[in-house]
Amino acid sequence: MDEKRARLWSRLTQGPDMGGGRWDILVIGGGITGAGILLEASRRGLSAALVEQRDFAWGTSSRTSKMVHGGLRYLMQGHWRLTRMSVKERDRLLQEAPGLVEPMGFLFADYRGRIPGRKSFEVLLTLYDLFSSHRTHRYYPAQEFNLLAPRIRSDGLKGGAMCVDAVTDDARLVLRLLNEARESGALALNYAAAETLLKAKGRVCGVAIRDVLTERTAEVHAKVVVNATGAWADRLRNQAGGGKDIRPLRGSHIIFPFWRLPVAQTVALMHPKDRRGVFILPWEGVTVVGSTDLDHKEDLDTEARITPGEVDYLLEVVHDQFPSLGIGSTDILSTYSGVRPVVAGGAPEPSKERRDHRIWVEEGLISVSGGKLTTFRVIALDVLRHAARLFPSISFHDAGEPLFPKAGRENITLRKLGYSLQRRISGRYGRDAVALADCARQGELSPIPGTHSLWAELRWAARNEDVVHLEDLLMRRTRLGLLLPEGGSALLDNLKGICQEEMGWDERRWQQESDAYRTLWHRCYSLPQ
Repeated sequence: MDEKRARLWSRLTQGPDMGGGRWDILVIGGGITGAGILLEASRRGLSAALVEQRDFAWGTSSRTSKMVHGGLRYLMQGHWRLTRMSVKERDRLLQEAPGLVEPMGFLFADYRGRIPGRKSFEVLLTLYDLFSSHRTHRYYPAQEFNLLAPRIRSDGLKGGAMCVDAVTDDARLVLRLLNEARESGALALNYAAAETLLKAKGRVCGVAIRDVLTERTAEVHAKVVVNATGAWADRLRNQAGGGKDIRPLRGSHIIFPFWRLPVAQTVALMHPKDRRGVFILPWEGVTVVGSTDLDHKEDLDTEARITPGEVDYLLEVVHDQFPSLGIGSTDILSTYSGVRPVVAGGAPEPSKERRDHRIWVEEGLISVSGGKLTTFRVIALDVLRHAARLFPSISFHDAGEPLFPKAGRENITLRKLGYSLQRRISGRYGRDAVALADCARQGELSPIPGTHSLWAELRWAARNEDVVHLEDLLMRRTRLGLLLPEGGSALLDNLKGICQEEMGWDERRWQQESDAYRTLWHRCYSLPQ
């Protein structure tokens, strides 16, 4: 790990040719937007590097609602272009990333007196389907709808509609993009903070970088610097004379064991208190309920966490729609909160703000924020078009090239996993799927109890995926910290040997990491105290 990081640091700071040259593009921010930009730049032959001040996908991009969708809410608000763009990108991801982005039915209950009613909603769903050229929606009478969403409140239920969107593991999507970019020659380094913009003749020409782990610093020069730091975007923009345009909004979620809140498809609801949309969806063997949408006033560098009021808000919608289940706060398995980088538009309510992305060019610095997980590719190409004058021979238009290549060769070990697990591993790891299977020790190709993850994924990540802290491994390389009681603390004895063998952690380091992880989990991912 230390040797690999030293090589990456040398290449980052000495230039792509290791001779002190400039990078074509330096991306600041290791979330979905930055990863998308890195991939689209590198696959066009540009020398591209990315730095992230924390871990890859540490911020918003591992804390989304896990949905890849067009957003019926945006269509209802009249944001036709954003919805159409999102639906098109959803369809492409479903086709190009099976096992990582999977289709999911979305159910919408139709209650007596609810607005919009069946006819209006039928128009919305028809438009939604037209954007994708596939008809997926259908209306079901109450008795049939009850079969699709058992135990849902039946008082006043007239029926309901279903359409098809998609679901993903957001953190793994970011990691897959970064891995594909590396295959094209790009460099990505986590725990490397962009501190100060470098300028020449009044234009940004690079960034002073600090290695968070060693405190060493260096200047990294590039023809184009892209600020893709999401909710943090205004910080670097201010160094280039930019304004303050980001409205950080916190979205929090609660997670239940699937047996306690069993839904086979996503149930889209309107909160009884404010009529906001809330989703209850099956994900990775658990059930996720979210999200809230509140102005986030806390320090962005402190990990976001759910508040007691948000827990009550989300439980209220569960009680309203599934009253017979008698669910309470003691049933909650874990929680998580993320901060959305929404561009301020002056809307009085957070949920009324538009979700379009926006780009600023200030003293040569290209900054981007806003947008949706689903539209990361569109955002990336838009950013690169703003840099096109420096690369006149390269086209940054979407030529329809698949985002991900086919996973490549299969092997006997992968086939033995069965179709579902093979699809899952291939979707998450691409060309590395075979190597992951080959590195497994005896028994490590079996699922970790209570999850869909394999023991081999832990070993592979510890060996190959730039894990620095235990939280990186349990919260983002895998999602065990969200899926298991107490953040998977019962697994730590088994995990200890993997971390010590693959990352060289001695007893003291292991104790530090396990203690820090438990503290973090109780502070930010459990019920608030």
